[in-house]
Amino acid sequence: MYRAQKQIKIADIGTSEKEIRDLLKAWVAISIAFAVILSDSVFSGDFYSKFIIASLTVGAGFLLHELGHKIVAQKYGCFAEFRSFDNMLLLAIAMSFLGFIFAAPGAVMISGKVSRKKSGLISAAGPAVNLALAALFLVMIFIPLPSLLRPVAYYGFMINSWLALFNMIPFWLFDGYKIMKWSKTAYGIIVAASLAMMLLQSQVGMPK
Repeated sequence: MYRAQKQIKIADIGTSEKEIRDLLKAWVAISIAFAVILSDSVFSGDFYSKFIIASLTVGAGFLLHELGHKIVAQKYGCFAEFRSFDNMLLLAIAMSFLGFIFAAPGAVMISGKVSRKKSGLISAAGPAVNLALAALFLVMIFIPLPSLLRPVAYYGFMINSWLALFNMIPFWLFDGYKIMKWSKTAYGIIVAASLAMMLLQSQVGMPK
């Protein structure tokens, strides 16, 4: 089903127009959902500024998370492409108006034989990317930055910490389910690191 798409090479990574459209669709929808959560009102100028911040922070977290899965899967000789879950994207936006987000924008669909270990490593690549981004944004918080970039550093840290932990839910298509099937030790390490990042949020305030 996925091989029927005409392939495009970008920096030695195989993709397709369908995958690019699905990634952009999910990026915009998730950015809207987070902007609703972060802003005072969708009818205020604050919403548009939060949408830009969410696009940069969720955009980096979401796109690089999925690319992490894709690159590792392709390294193991699998065909891997992202497909958006359109109903879940609409649900994420709707739920954001209630004050919380259930973010399951889609998944990298993989075809090819992989062992339980390789499946676990492919799954671990996504949360690992989010943890790396959270650490990078955390460092940026303590670096003198132009005022426009300070919220990006703060929300980038906050959102990527949350994405790493959220994806470790050991259920359904979540990364945590496949990682736990491979290695409970690896699962525990990633969850512990994600929880540590979440706990740090209470110690790190919005930069002035």
